[in-house]
Amino acid sequence: MPRSRGPSRRRGGAVAETVGWLADKLTIVELKIYHMREQAERRDASAAFRAQCGERLAVLRTQRDDLAAELTELLEAIAAGRAVPKVYRQFKMYNDPAYRGPARPGAGSDAATRPSA
Repeated sequence: MPRSRGPSRRRGGAVAETVGWLADKLTIVELKIYHMREQAERRDASAAFRAQCGERLAVLRTQRDDLAAELTELLEAIAAGRAVPKVYRQFKMYNDPAYRGPARPGAGSDAATRPSA
């Protein structure tokens, strides 16, 4: 089955996709392929169900191939200096008491660490 790759989204310069993001997506698609293959091969399922799973399996494989090609392209572009990964800083607020709302009755007092209005 031929792959249906659209035109590359990379035009040079900074890219928002990261190697980690693409690898994560690839891992998720591989898991979906594994489980969809199991469903497509179920002997207790109807032929229509197995056929539907087979069609979905083909779509998932195309997605996997596209992601793998994009990851390869990104790695080559980074190695050649044609692409520079953007660095996104993480600002995690859930562990910082300064970002907590007003104290709830019985929740303890952290008024000293809350930002003033």
